[in-house]
Amino acid sequence: MAKPKDNPNYKVIAENRRARYDYAIEDDIECGIILEGSEVKSLRENSANIAESYAAVEDGELWLINSYIAPYEQAKTFGHEEKRRRKLLVSRKELARLWNDTQRKGMTLVPLVLYFNHRGLAKLKIGIAKGKKVHDKRATDAKRDWNRQKQRLLRHGG
Repeated sequence: MAKPKDNPNYKVIAENRRARYDYAIEDDIECGIILEGSEVKSLRENSANIAESYAAVEDGELWLINSYIAPYEQAKTFGHEEKRRRKLLVSRKELARLWNDTQRKGMTLVPLVLYFNHRGLAKLKIGIAKGKKVHDKRATDAKRDWNRQKQRLLRHGG
């Protein structure tokens, strides 16, 4: 996802860096998220965590489960619940595809990045992923280390 350099609205709020290590991500999809007012204000202060969360299709709707958005201090009366289930917005076609992938192919829906887009709307990028086994993780580590070593050798002339 390329960041527009001159756009003040674009801003990454939370990133699930561990997802690419634990899962083999085959495809990703951008979806909207239904938030309360105090949640949006809290996100503007960068106080969210999507590391332990996941997405699931339930009763024909897509939900973000176990995500954390810190309470907004100024919203005492009209605050929000920190770990509530939040509804995600996707088209019917995408929802059907996500349901098929999770039910038939044994995939999971992993949140990758929570951000404000160029229009200032909160968006969530979820990945359609398959869990990696331990030997897959080792292979990924070895490949990454080899690429680093290769770059070092090319930089310093062998």
